[in-house]
Amino acid sequence: MTELSVNGIRLAVEDVGDGPAVVLVHGFPLDRSMWQHQMAALNGYRRVALDLRGMGESEVPSGGYSMAGYAADVRMILERLVLDRVVLCGMSMGGYVVFECLRLFPELIAGVVLMDTRAEADDEAGALARDAMIEQVRSAGADAVASAMLPKLLGSSTTRERPEMAAQVRRMILGTPVPGLIGALEAMKVRADSRPLLPQLGRWPVLIVCGEEDVITPPDLSRAMANAIPGARLEVVPRAGHLAPMEQPEVVTPMLHQFLDEHVRLVQV
Repeated sequence: MTELSVNGIRLAVEDVGDGPAVVLVHGFPLDRSMWQHQMAALNGYRRVALDLRGMGESEVPSGGYSMAGYAADVRMILERLVLDRVVLCGMSMGGYVVFECLRLFPELIAGVVLMDTRAEADDEAGALARDAMIEQVRSAGADAVASAMLPKLLGSSTTRERPEMAAQVRRMILGTPVPGLIGALEAMKVRADSRPLLPQLGRWPVLIVCGEEDVITPPDLSRAMANAIPGARLEVVPRAGHLAPMEQPEVVTPMLHQFLDEHVRLVQV
């Protein structure tokens, strides 16, 4: 891990391997360690995973929590690492960040991977739920998020067969500072609707991955995204919930590797 000075704050970034680059953007309320298997096993590629501002080992600023702010941080990391074109891979909230990156600097993107995410913005009920969770975080800290989200993050197969993963995810959540949690919830609440962007994504190779048991962003949402993006590939991962790359890494990592292998010619180091 290294720390990079990005837009006035320090971000924790892991940068391993050589070759065409793939940048991995974690979900809420997690950190870059969720990509541990992909970082270790995507041989032949340069793998970059970051902790978003306010999360993991990155600095916790007082502001700048918006999808545009997160995307600006990603843009600056590419500059710091001298990466001209990359494949962007985002899971859940990381997918929202990827959508914003596509809006702000499409010329730097050579491919898109969207995992367990959605294109829709929050509706009124969703926004109210974000506000309720913000109040819970203010009063009870990260434990409120862990208690509310952990039962929904993992699929039933994982909960039944790999109980140790719940403890791992819980530690990740509890390690997230309260300002980072609140900032991310505020950012997700007001994010733009990305459905109008989907037809334009046909200019890039696109892979969409979703856990078969995902109850937060169910497979039907991923199918709708894939149908709206010309040429997009959809992969539904059996025995996985919302954290498919963690729950079934032996399935998801080869999917990602194959996608990169097929489209490596489009990526410049």
